[in-house]
Formats: sequence, C-alpha cells, structure tokens
Amino acid sequence: MKNFAEKTDHELIQQFIAGDSDSLKAIVLRHKDKLFTSIVFLVKDKFLAEDIFQDTFIRIIETLKAGRYNDEGKFLPWSMRIAHNLCVDHFRKVKRTPLIKQNDEKDIMGIFPFPDDNAEIKIIKKQSHERVHEMLDRLPDDQREVIILRHFGDLSFKQIADLTNCSINTALGRMRYGLINLRRMMLEKHINL
Repeated sequence: MKNFAEKTDHELIQQFIAGDSDSLKAIVLRHKDKLFTSIVFLVKDKFLAEDIFQDTFIRIIETLKAGRYNDEGKFLPWSMRIAHNLCVDHFRKVKRTPLIKQNDEKDIMGIFPFPDDNAEIKIIKKQSHERVHEMLDRLPDDQREVIILRHFGDLSFKQIADLTNCSINTALGRMRYGLINLRRMMLEKHINL
C-alpha cells in the first residue's frame, strides 16, 4: 500500500499526471471535507453540493490531464476557486436564491464525527450547529460567503479577495461586519454555543 499521507499535493499531482490514479484519490480524500463543506454552505443544498463537488473534480482532472495546471503549491485555493465559480455559474443559470431544505436530517456538521460523545452531548452539538447554520443564513450573502470561505474553507483573506473579486480590505470588512452581525444575533436570541 502506498503511503500518500507524507506526500505533498505537488507530488501527488505529479504522480497522477504520470498515470497513478491512486494519487488523485489521495488528494481528493485530503481536501474533500473543506471543499464540500464550503460548497454546501454556499449553495445550501446537500444534493446540489454533491453535484458541484463532483463537477469540481471533473474540472480538476481535465485541467491536470490537459497539462494546464500551473502548480504554485496552492492546490486547495485553486480547487476552491473552481468550486466557487461552479456555484456562481449554477446561480446564474437558475437566477434565484437557494432554498434551505428544512427537512434534511443530516446537517453539514454531520461530516465531522464526535467520537465518544453520549446522546445528550450529540444533541447539544447538533442544536448548536443548527443555530450557527440558521444565523449564517440570515447574514447578507457577501458576509456569509467570506465567513464560510475563511472558517470552513480555511482560505487566507488574500485568497478570498481574489476568489470574490474584491480587495483584501473589502474581504476583511465583510468578515468584520459578518462577525458583528453574528454576535448581535447571539445576544438578541440569548444563544450560547
């Protein structure tokens, strides 16, 4: 069994280009949680997010196979840009805001397992995640997007600015106002997380 954990993204990409399909599986597994979580928070629909997630990796594979990938050691931001652009493309096609599925039993935070938690702790964590999700949904789109990309996508403010076509100061401002709005909502509703 090959040990991919010790390899960098660059090494895995080079191995994939050389014909090793297992290298692609390793890089997908390495980044899937951050990518998928960010997509879900952007489109607010798990099933649509799965489609966009798959389309993202189809684009990645096509770009790698065509030799058009410019490796600057930034695979995750590059793949996040592809996913973000696919989300934007989707909303341009449907020309409507996304709807949240209220009856979806599995919250996005369900991706992150909580080992050894008893039932009460699991319920409390689920309720906390639902509250955060509801508050994020109440934010203006530009503030929600920056918070999602920063906290769930783990992108720098420069990467966020590039991705959203704004200045770093604008991205920082959106983050600041988004956090202020979240704190205000928590105080108004007496929510403790």
